[in-house]
Amino acid sequence: MSRGSIEVAGANKSVAFAALRHRNFRVFFACTMLAMMADNIEHVVSYWLLFQKFRSPALAGFAEISHWTPFLLLSVYFGGIADRYDCRKVIQVAQVLFMGVSATWAVLFFTGTIQVWHAGVLLVLHGIAGVLWAPAEQLLIHDIVGSDDLQSAVRLNATSRQLGLLFGPAVGAGLMLLLHPPLALVVNVLIYLPLTIWLLYVPYTGHARKEKTTRRAIRWNEAVHAFREAAHNRAIITMVVLGGSASLFVGNAFQTLMPAFAQDLGAGDAGFRYSALLMATAAGAVFGGFLLEGKGWLRARVQSTTLCAMFWCAAIGAFALSANYYWSIVLLFLAGILNLAFYSSAQAIVQMKAPSHLRGRLIGLFSMSALGLRAFSGVTVGLLGAVVGIHWSLAVSATALLAVTAVLLAFGWHQE
Repeated sequence: MSRGSIEVAGANKSVAFAALRHRNFRVFFACTMLAMMADNIEHVVSYWLLFQKFRSPALAGFAEISHWTPFLLLSVYFGGIADRYDCRKVIQVAQVLFMGVSATWAVLFFTGTIQVWHAGVLLVLHGIAGVLWAPAEQLLIHDIVGSDDLQSAVRLNATSRQLGLLFGPAVGAGLMLLLHPPLALVVNVLIYLPLTIWLLYVPYTGHARKEKTTRRAIRWNEAVHAFREAAHNRAIITMVVLGGSASLFVGNAFQTLMPAFAQDLGAGDAGFRYSALLMATAAGAVFGGFLLEGKGWLRARVQSTTLCAMFWCAAIGAFALSANYYWSIVLLFLAGILNLAFYSSAQAIVQMKAPSHLRGRLIGLFSMSALGLRAFSGVTVGLLGAVVGIHWSLAVSATALLAVTAVLLAFGWHQE
């Protein structure tokens, strides 16, 4: 084999944890995990206190809606902001919003002055902070690692978020036990600080220095413009529709309905067996992220991404019909691996295929579809479940999604 052939082979070989070779990404990975953990600690503490105070199912439902609806309405607009402005500052604004919400919860609960309208405003602000953060974060990691290691960075970033999801509830519960709940929220503010402070010192703005960025005005109809741009690229539109379909048909509705599934599986009492069901998907996602990175498996391709989504549908459908507790744990764990695999690959494809001047907007379009449409998964699974039962409603939703992904597989098959 010639020297040139050896060099090409070496260039094409996947490197395990490629993004972690970048020192700044290693710091970003740790800080993002802490920020995501803080996000979930706030959910654990504030939702518990709200339940104790108001005992309102309607408020609990509003908390879910307020979390995802901002992604549906604002993702592309905030993607335009990320395209136009320094992403470090955009993320810092989001972090200040997160910290301000946690601090305000602490004051209102400590003084006993919390009212329903206070809770509604804070829940909406928290949702807005999340959607403001998302596109800017993706542009920043692209700037840190470059195009060659982008898939690794996107997958590891998704894994760091799952680590926050996995540890956040445990840490939140621990803080409530050790401290008074309002004081736990004060401590939570401090957990956001590492990322906020680190962004003061790094040189990355989210806009690669070799790429020319057009700083045009941001319009409220950015979603329409972004969709028109995406329609010209079959790979991007396939991933946007894939992410949106997965959120619309299934989303995370099965997690919301987990108490009912647990009851049917004989794990209805609050305890380890119920907690294991709640944590299985996040644990699978973390395991899957490290496994795929460590082995260098699953390059960001339309075909493999769509196939992973189809396997995810099968795992969710099998969980819906499972009557065995331990088999259900295994299926949820596998679903976590597959969800991490197809979602992070879809995100990476959109970023790699997007023109540099529209990258933030197209990332926002993907977030609008893949996250914003989760606000309606309660209709496809929850309301249908009231008619035919949650097991059959989830199975039917997963089967419908499987049919959609099969069509998308055929549509995007020859894109790479």
